[in-house]
Amino acid sequence: MSTTRRAAVLGSPIAHSLSPVLHRAAYEALGLDSWSYDRFEVDEAGLPPFFAELDPSWAGLSLTMPLKRAVIPLLDEISDTAASVEAVNTVVFTEDGRRVGDNTDIPGMIAALHERGIERVDSAAILGAGATASSALAALSRLCTGPVTAYVRSSARADEMKQWGERLGVDVRVAHWAAAERAFDAPLVVATTPAGTTDALAQAVPERPGTLFDVLYDPWPTALAAAWSARGGSVVGGLDLLVHQAALQVERMTGCAAAPLAVMRAAGESALAGP
Repeated sequence: MSTTRRAAVLGSPIAHSLSPVLHRAAYEALGLDSWSYDRFEVDEAGLPPFFAELDPSWAGLSLTMPLKRAVIPLLDEISDTAASVEAVNTVVFTEDGRRVGDNTDIPGMIAALHERGIERVDSAAILGAGATASSALAALSRLCTGPVTAYVRSSARADEMKQWGERLGVDVRVAHWAAAERAFDAPLVVATTPAGTTDALAQAVPERPGTLFDVLYDPWPTALAAAWSARGGSVVGGLDLLVHQAALQVERMTGCAAAPLAVMRAAGESALAGP
């Protein structure tokens, strides 16, 4: 008889998360009938009590904001990738009871770019300086051979991005958000800001843009992504990132060699399209 295995995504807010759709689609395609994947509204204060209630049926957890750093003290070890940005979005519970943290956002970003033929660029730009921007910097440390310019709103954010650059071995240069249109001169632009933040920049997309990686997936397309596509530029979206990082989570949690990427993407697209 098969043993029931549980996994879930935690965060606050969490109701919008597409993770259950993607993981459940993967389980069905892989024939993992005894596996379940749920979502739980959990904030930083609620994380330790949640962990205290977990039993051996649990295989893993996906973590979103604001838990990616808060979870680290609760773990037995974290991967080098997670340590590089001090952020864990994946927890795997091993057979011997250890709690192992990992970060699939970074390799997920790289895989999403590789899927669109972006293997190497000589410079890049990042719009924003939050937690996702640090993951973007970590991904760019493996893709970009030259400088990365971060467009930020405050000197504090500028200092943070410079510190991340030093830590990750990236030549980070900072510019004020007021000059964000200049980002579009780079062959690769990564937009990491909340919904609506880049809408005013859509009119500034050049005649021949390079590649835009916009980490949002709902609403989609963003005004910037739509303008970019209209100009003939290549666009990598938040769903691409979400699917690739979720596929890696499925592989780590279940032990399956290859997650069904196409099935997961189709499930995500269907969910976003609505009834």
